[in-house]
Amino acid sequence: MKVFQAKVRYKLHPGYIAWILHRATGIMLGLYLFLHIWVIHHLGQGEAAFNEVMAVVQSPFFHLMEIGLLGTVVYHGINGLRVVFIDYGNLAKREIMQKAVYAVFAVSALLIIVGAIPMARLALGL
Repeated sequence: MKVFQAKVRYKLHPGYIAWILHRATGIMLGLYLFLHIWVIHHLGQGEAAFNEVMAVVQSPFFHLMEIGLLGTVVYHGINGLRVVFIDYGNLAKREIMQKAVYAVFAVSALLIIVGAIPMARLALGL
């Protein structure tokens, strides 16, 4: 019996990269939610338990991780708006869609850099 072998290869065009990043940031935000719930859970365990957890999350490592969280939230949110405009607007045309993807990348990068500067200063103690 012959097994079906698909001959389709995906090209890494901007829309496909945006799709992959949107899925990846969605998974990362879901994982962050568990960390957030874990920290908030310690609030109900008493002041000492909460202070112990807060001492861990106030470390420079976690401050640098917050920059990653900022990038995840910003990109996922702005790309989500692009997806809404594709669904309900006129962004589904190839030329417009490609420009929209580049615009999402540019705006996301700008907002992440602007937000990361004070966060990096805090993490590095500058």
